[in-house]
Amino acid sequence: MSDQRRLAGSAGLHLASGVPLLHPEEQVFTAMLDGWRNQQLARNLAHGTVEAQVRRVERFFKQVEVYPWLWTLQLVDEWFADLRAVNHCATSTVRGYQGAMRGFCNFIVDPAYGWAAECEKRFGTHPVQVITEANAAAHVEESETNPRKRAFTREELQALFDHADEEIARKRALGRKGWLSAFRDVTMFKICYGFGLRRNELRMLDAADFSRNPYGPEFGDYGVCQVRYGKARKGSPPKRRGVLCVWTWTAETLEQWFTEVRPLFERDNNPAAWPSERGLRVGCWQLHHRFATYREELGLDPVLDLHSLRRSYVTHLIEDGFDARFVQEQVGHDYASTLAIYTCVSSDYRTRTLRRVLDTTMAEALGTASTGEAPRR
Repeated sequence: MSDQRRLAGSAGLHLASGVPLLHPEEQVFTAMLDGWRNQQLARNLAHGTVEAQVRRVERFFKQVEVYPWLWTLQLVDEWFADLRAVNHCATSTVRGYQGAMRGFCNFIVDPAYGWAAECEKRFGTHPVQVITEANAAAHVEESETNPRKRAFTREELQALFDHADEEIARKRALGRKGWLSAFRDVTMFKICYGFGLRRNELRMLDAADFSRNPYGPEFGDYGVCQVRYGKARKGSPPKRRGVLCVWTWTAETLEQWFTEVRPLFERDNNPAAWPSERGLRVGCWQLHHRFATYREELGLDPVLDLHSLRRSYVTHLIEDGFDARFVQEQVGHDYASTLAIYTCVSSDYRTRTLRRVLDTTMAEALGTASTGEAPRR
């Protein structure tokens, strides 16, 4: 629908000119969402991100049953209070809803798109921005994750892998076909930890993403893992990086998988490193279900999740003396402060670090540092 007040070069409304609407409120709102969806896609946002944003706005509408040109700050405040008090949503979840509402309102009040004038003409009122500095949740902390989230201790991690291996052996001894999928899932857990990968980075790996490291021949054909689906910035494609293998057991695990077990899936034309029995790749639900089952059988802390394997990778490398910059590059963090959030070093590590510093200081004070003579206690 044309409007002389629209800005030059702006997109027109998603309404047919001169055609009366049978259900104007519903049809205008649907056209608004379609237009906002297209605007986000034009900004190069991922389809999944766009649909998630639209669903948040639709959920608010279903809750209040009021169309956008009648939304008020009070109406929005009551809904967010309900999210916090009744549904006990996390602050990050609330902020996600607020971000979606703010973006949608910015779109429909922008004169370039003509929705405010259209609503004024059809309904005698116009939409306003309902997320302001007065009612928007402030993002004051660098990390808002559950403070209980932590890395595995080395003992917990070993217990998890041992239990998983025993389950594979048990199922195989009973002649159950499920041992193949169990072997695949456990291998994925080990590689998730062995390379410090995110969930999607792990499941999107292809067999061709592993290669030799000329400076680490002891790792054979699995010295480098090329991550092609790293966490993307908003509006950008997935971030790529190469992750170096640091433990020989990781390479040995991959070699056993690719040479002995993966061929048993009989999916020769499937490039995925972790083929599914019915599809191209294993799904996230399968991984989380298997992980939760083993965790519950071992009686491990329920806060430990699949992402805890990545936290453990960072923590254990730091504890083993790897340079922080190297670890940061391995896991693909842009900032050292993000790496610090993932690091959950044990009290034993801190104690040993303190002891090492005190011994060095004492050695220098006694003049033994240069001679190599150990200080006497």
